[in-house]
Amino acid sequence: MLVFLIHVRDPQFYALPAKTRAKNGRIRVMGFPPIGIMSLSAVLKQAGHECVMFDQANPETPNDVILEQIKRRKPALVGMSFLSTTSYPYAKILARQIRVADAQVKLAFGGVFASLNAGLVKLQCPEVDFVCRGDGEQLLLDLLKNMDDPSGVGGVTWAKDGRVVNNPNRPVERHLDQWAFPDRESLELDFVESMPLDVPAVLSMERFTTMQTSRGCPWPCVFCDIPIFNEGKWRARSADHVVAELKHLEANGYGSVYFVDDHFLLQPKRIEAICKGVIEAKLSIQWGIEGRVDSVAQHLFPIMAQAHCRTVMFGIESGSQKILDRLQKEQTLEEVETAVRNAKKAGIEIVHGFFTVGNPDETVEDMQKTFEFASRLPLDTFGFNRLCVYRGTPLWQEYVKRGLVSDAKDWYKYFKCSEIDPTCLAGEVINQVRQEGLKKLFLYKLTRYPVQTFKLLRRFLRYMPFRDVAYLIMKPFLGQKKGATKAEVLSRAVEHAEMKDAAAQLTQLSDELLHNVMEESKAERQRIQQEAEGTRELPMVNTR
Repeated sequence: MLVFLIHVRDPQFYALPAKTRAKNGRIRVMGFPPIGIMSLSAVLKQAGHECVMFDQANPETPNDVILEQIKRRKPALVGMSFLSTTSYPYAKILARQIRVADAQVKLAFGGVFASLNAGLVKLQCPEVDFVCRGDGEQLLLDLLKNMDDPSGVGGVTWAKDGRVVNNPNRPVERHLDQWAFPDRESLELDFVESMPLDVPAVLSMERFTTMQTSRGCPWPCVFCDIPIFNEGKWRARSADHVVAELKHLEANGYGSVYFVDDHFLLQPKRIEAICKGVIEAKLSIQWGIEGRVDSVAQHLFPIMAQAHCRTVMFGIESGSQKILDRLQKEQTLEEVETAVRNAKKAGIEIVHGFFTVGNPDETVEDMQKTFEFASRLPLDTFGFNRLCVYRGTPLWQEYVKRGLVSDAKDWYKYFKCSEIDPTCLAGEVINQVRQEGLKKLFLYKLTRYPVQTFKLLRRFLRYMPFRDVAYLIMKPFLGQKKGATKAEVLSRAVEHAEMKDAAAQLTQLSDELLHNVMEESKAERQRIQQEAEGTRELPMVNTR
């Protein structure tokens, strides 16, 4: 069968460099590759099906082109994959456009948000025939055999006689080595490696991609839905399978890869085997990971560095033990400091810290402690993002019980905690304390860790215009710009990513207003892209 797979993007997490072509002629994108549809494409092709992939980041295949291709080629199934709450508005509108273009084609949604809200999504978006829950590889193969009667396909939500039917969950698949490597070459895009979220700095211009070597995380952080999506289980590919894919990537010209595992640092023997496999194969591809600070695998940081692990990112969240406990991080400040120092001592080039502000029960003093704590840590890069809540997390369930959100009315929305939780600081206070904290943090890093800071800036200057690097440093000192109307803020959030916080507002728009904002923002994106092509090499935008 012919299957179309579409990666639905939230535009705040990707951007197009002004120099849009790589050496191989492909369009370049700042952001993460759509590993979900790439993995499914490989599985489909291995089973004998034909698969065509589309990524909404590709300016050469906008939605109008995708719709025309659907009308012309008549695929048996169009699958739309998206990760989060903020991508759902785009998926919903695209599904309706596809249904208008072809009344017969079967449509399916997949991804974390769709999995956790399957029945509600099917009710709100009846144009979609199937909502696929959990791992998609075997599910998709089974669905293609049973689209006329999917009653026996585990993990599918559909409608029969006007009623939503939730088929039983599929057993969690533990044998991950059975699946083919992702089909990266069939998507006509190359990706630029950059720091995540609000550190929009280019790390290299090597050919870049992502890998998933394990799935899940068993820790109960209140803001995270991963344990629920993965039923509290952690599953891993074998070390041999991981090394084989790294060999495959290097042979195909990739110079760097980021492991998108929720917690890579969980099984020391596997980590050691991967590193030894990389060293024995004399691979040079560089890689990065995310992990918890309480990992028992920290003694392996030196061999990880030897095996070209360049980046380690820790979810630190706060410099206040009270707030860490409130978020159920199950980690201590001492563990944070030990992990960061061990990583730097081992020779890891870039150690990143994820922090949150605007947490429940957080005071100004707690926020100040966080910035003071970050100053003491030998972190290379860091991000301080407003904590948000969405359905599927323990914090959402707490807010439902407290009457702050409605599971019936608000399930598809995305809220900054400070907007709905009276125990949070006001947004204006959070921004003010964050700005002051970043000023002090930047100055402290420049004076206390000058060599470390210089090395990082030198890396950035290899791939970014000087004025963009200067802006990155000076941004905390510039203050907030004034004058944007709410409509302008929303438009920029849709297509330009100027304000990440506006993503929460986007999910709360009515469908009619959402459609208007997205239509208007098309012109905004074209204007911004034309301006970028004429004035700068790489725009400073949020990516991931």
